[in-house]
Amino acid sequence: MTDLPPGIGTIEGRAEVNTSSGVEPQVPTDPLVSAQADSFGVDARVDTTENVPDEPAEAERPSGPVRPPLPRIIAVANQKGGVGKTTTAVNLGACLADLGYRTLVVDLDPQGNASTGLGINIRGLQASMYDVILNDVPIEDCIEASSVRNLFVAPASLDLAGAEIELVPAFSRELRLKQALAEVREDYDYVLIDCPPSLGLLTINGMAAATEVLVPIQCEYYALEGLGQLLRNVGLVQKNLNPTLDVSTIVLVMYDARTKLADQVVTEVRNHFGDKVCRMMIPRTVRLSEAPSFGQPIIAFDPSSRGAIAYRELAKEVSGGPA
Repeated sequence: MTDLPPGIGTIEGRAEVNTSSGVEPQVPTDPLVSAQADSFGVDARVDTTENVPDEPAEAERPSGPVRPPLPRIIAVANQKGGVGKTTTAVNLGACLADLGYRTLVVDLDPQGNASTGLGINIRGLQASMYDVILNDVPIEDCIEASSVRNLFVAPASLDLAGAEIELVPAFSRELRLKQALAEVREDYDYVLIDCPPSLGLLTINGMAAATEVLVPIQCEYYALEGLGQLLRNVGLVQKNLNPTLDVSTIVLVMYDARTKLADQVVTEVRNHFGDKVCRMMIPRTVRLSEAPSFGQPIIAFDPSSRGAIAYRELAKEVSGGPA
């Protein structure tokens, strides 16, 4: 290779002027050359004034996941019983309210556990979700305040158990809840619909009224078996009743770090659903089981417990942060 004067270096056959020599360097246009020049300590700034706008495009800047606009109506659904639907609806709702979001929990489960878990006596109700769905009573007439600020509940009653049969001959039977919520939609930031553990008309009403579906999955093998049928039903609702419905959130609940099975379920779910699965997993704790017997969400019953901390973090993850 021919010796060059001081201040001149060779990069893949191109002569570049070293800035230390005081001579203005040539500007390479090849990005590969630029990268190699940097490795040799040569000033190889690329002139891109003709190709790149003056200000960086907003899309190029790193950002978090995009949250759907408020209000959000979320159906908490899984046809398997005992997987934490009601616990998640009650405690996620309470934590969203604690973040400053005005939140309504709609109890569509005839067992009424979401209602009693928020301190509502379902046997002394003037109006319930049964009246809203079957008798066209305005939903604001049955909404009750809870002990948590910003948190309200539309309670269920035992009469709701017969609603599945009574809805069969009803007109627009799948859209009763959607029509009822339209009256109060703008009054709340979040509406959480606690669906019953089935794939019947009440669950279909919940999905038809919702903008998205949140699926709690117990970290055990059986919890995965019915998931395919649930997703097929969501697809049917999308096709026929609610084209914008989306399974937006998967929450792993009853996680027990002591078992290998729990980790295997977590891995399987994360591999299949990807970013839809929340990072925060809800642990299996006694305090979460005890709170409903006192008619309180976990953040009121035991604010410093592992369950309360987990649901607070889940609420931040779902909402993107305080209101």
